[in-house]
Amino acid sequence: MPSPKSKAPGRSGGSPVVVGGSNDRFEFVSLNKSLHQRQGSDPTTARLRASESPTRRRGSSSSTGSASGQAEEDGLRLNPSFLRVALSSLLAIDLWMSKRLGVCACEDSSCGSARPLMKLIEISGHGIPWLAGTVYCMYKSDSAAGQEVMLNLFMGLLLDLVLVGIVKAVVRRRRPSHNRMDMFATFSVDRYSFPSGHATRAAMCGRFLLAHLVLAAPLRVLVQLWVGTVGLSRVMLGRHNVTDVIFGFWMGYCQYNLIEMLWLSPLMLQGLLGYIV
Repeated sequence: MPSPKSKAPGRSGGSPVVVGGSNDRFEFVSLNKSLHQRQGSDPTTARLRASESPTRRRGSSSSTGSASGQAEEDGLRLNPSFLRVALSSLLAIDLWMSKRLGVCACEDSSCGSARPLMKLIEISGHGIPWLAGTVYCMYKSDSAAGQEVMLNLFMGLLLDLVLVGIVKAVVRRRRPSHNRMDMFATFSVDRYSFPSGHATRAAMCGRFLLAHLVLAAPLRVLVQLWVGTVGLSRVMLGRHNVTDVIFGFWMGYCQYNLIEMLWLSPLMLQGLLGYIV
């Protein structure tokens, strides 16, 4: 018959508990020790204790911080800056106006019958006729002043070709989609649109002629009309966008100022050539 003491509940604190075993052997185990053993052996309790560790809490806070940073980045992407919105709107307006004004881009366009006239104006602003004409006038000129003017005009035309080619190669803006590539004597950079080389050349040559040639008032008006018509023809033929022509006019205006700063006289050119040779 089992002893009544084995059924008695254990006292609180460190009082021993009698546990019965086989062959009438008894072990006295402390209540606190048995509780600690049960807690350590329970896997659920161990996981709960691990979840409360400082490392776990730091990891959870860092993950929360990264999530908030990602949310802020997404918010910035969804809310672009005012400058980006303004540039996108300006580009959309530029493309829309260029397409509406390209009335001579093809023969079947609304003003396709005026395409030959626009192409003639295009040739009048091309670089090859201007270079050839400047060299011819410099060769035929009898005065030193005339040769000096034609020499600087020739240097300005070369400078225009170099600067426009560099800007086109850097920006690499494609020509309008409605453009028909049938230009006269195209080069590798001519497949790019920004800026308009015809507009830069027209603005630079127009200022040069008005400043260094003695022209009557009707001829001065014709020169200014020619400059504007060359720029307009670039958009009507579909060669360039509106902003390409506007920037080209500004660039040609600045090129003339550069020519005045680097003005070459025949004596300076002879000295430069002698120094190089």
